[in-house]
Amino acid sequence: MSLVNLSAVCAHLNNATKARLALTSIPNSNLHLKLSLALQNSGYISSVARGGPTPPPAHGILGYPAVNDEAEGIEPITRDNVASRRLWLGLKYWQNESVLGKIKMVSKPTRRVNIDVEGLRRVVRGEESGFVAGIRSPGESLYLSTDQGILEARECVEKKLGGLVLCRVL
Repeated sequence: MSLVNLSAVCAHLNNATKARLALTSIPNSNLHLKLSLALQNSGYISSVARGGPTPPPAHGILGYPAVNDEAEGIEPITRDNVASRRLWLGLKYWQNESVLGKIKMVSKPTRRVNIDVEGLRRVVRGEESGFVAGIRSPGESLYLSTDQGILEARECVEKKLGGLVLCRVL
């Protein structure tokens, strides 16, 4: 797991929301895909689609990229093009404001922050636990890498899981 690349993705998403982009791309990796799907499940982004260096074709009715790789115009993955594959993310806006406010890394490449279930319960209640500040507002999310994939902090408390704290969405 490369936290350097993940911090570059977080900075890119912050810049894309400031630039008011509707569609942006990030490098394709399993970590980026799982985090993007977790952000989509939480409602911060509208769509996640795999594609090449050019954006995938938009869905006829919905207007954002088709989710499946079998859509017309998307080439299959081969050894020659695997390095150029991208994840295309549809960003959401509501009342002229970005839904994905600001995304910040908690763990850094030089300091990985792990948290157990008890510490995570304190963080969800709004208290500080070690290097992790508490969740203060209902719209704030904290994402962890666990044995069951990348999950939001409240889900981890329900499932009694701890893990590596990746990033925080404010």
